[in-house]
Amino acid sequence: MTAISSADPIPTGGPLDDAQAQLAAAVAHLKCPPGLHEMLAMPRRELQVAVPLRRDDGTTAVYSGYRVQHNLSRGPAKGGLRYSTAVDLDEVRALAMWMSWKCALVDVPYGGAKGGIAIEPRDHSDGELERVTRRYTSEILPIIGPDMDIPAPDIGTDERTMAWIMDTYSTTKGYTVPGVVTGKPISLGGSLGRATATSRGVAHVALMALSSTGMEASKASAAVQGFGKVGRDAARLLNEAGVSVKAVSDVDGAVFAPDGLDISRLSAHVDREGTVSGFDGAEPLAPADLLTLDVDVLVPAAIEGVLTEHNAHDVQASIVVEGANGPTTQAADEILTTRGVTIVPDILANAGGVIVSYFEWVQSNQAYQWREAEVRDRLEERMTRGWRDVADYAGAHSLTYREAATALSVSRVLEAHKLRGLYP
Repeated sequence: MTAISSADPIPTGGPLDDAQAQLAAAVAHLKCPPGLHEMLAMPRRELQVAVPLRRDDGTTAVYSGYRVQHNLSRGPAKGGLRYSTAVDLDEVRALAMWMSWKCALVDVPYGGAKGGIAIEPRDHSDGELERVTRRYTSEILPIIGPDMDIPAPDIGTDERTMAWIMDTYSTTKGYTVPGVVTGKPISLGGSLGRATATSRGVAHVALMALSSTGMEASKASAAVQGFGKVGRDAARLLNEAGVSVKAVSDVDGAVFAPDGLDISRLSAHVDREGTVSGFDGAEPLAPADLLTLDVDVLVPAAIEGVLTEHNAHDVQASIVVEGANGPTTQAADEILTTRGVTIVPDILANAGGVIVSYFEWVQSNQAYQWREAEVRDRLEERMTRGWRDVADYAGAHSLTYREAATALSVSRVLEAHKLRGLYP
């Protein structure tokens, strides 16, 4: 495949540099004028707030919180909220931009947003997490809402976090507003099938990628980095489809079984122990070694920037399916592409979450709940259409899947912007 080239040098560094480089390549391919490139490169709105917390011991701590709305041309902003000490403004900017492309790629009527607090949730009690969430919500209240910006769970947050946000927002309005967030508990208006949606989307495209290379799932093997919200069910669904999942990892360690892991037993072990480490049905594995195992499919489903120029030459998988956001750096992407590795980019591979978040938002607006089978069928249809759009565009323009996905997404955002015009 022929790579897109840009007249501008490709920056190297963190996720924002990678996101900007991907955008620069896409606008060069689309022959966009500089003014439109500049508009797409700059977030529409960003907010940085101080988030004070009264801790259980009576002391006060202050954390940095962020919410970035990248683009609103196609609809309200949409994106997750993460709690991690690694959160900073540049990371949130990059993630918000990727959300814009992701929403456009799978044709949901949203723009991209992202948020986060620089906090380690494992070091805080449930009460502290509730208080910090409610304070953060109060600080970003002016820019969120069911028709403005709709948060969802991400790293370090879950459906309980979304319930706190919904309640805080609703209390200020004086009535319940279930559509202000997605990823809520089912009993508060959440969607059936939302909890596993991202994982299910990852599994769908992984199987389609295998099929496109003529490989049968029953004869394929995989390694999954991350055994949390995305990786755990992705491993289970791949295993149920016949793929031999040989290794998985989490924040505490990794395990490997040459003949394939018993995912059901491993899940039960994690439920008991809280980690994959110590599982008696596998051998311990250095977490970094999981990325270079001799498998057909590698699914990085943890954090960004794990495939770099330092390990890309050693990756043995022929297919990389990006379950996490931005797990492959720009330098690693170039190395893997040169080596002939097929990369299914994050804005397609993990789009299942935002697709079902959209379904949840629609259900909240209708005050009506869809059947889980209906949610799954509609998710599969959207993921399949997204895969075909990317594959067709890549083939027609001699591009990699990442280049095709970004260019196609950017073109859709630009079309919406041009149709709306520039005010005033």
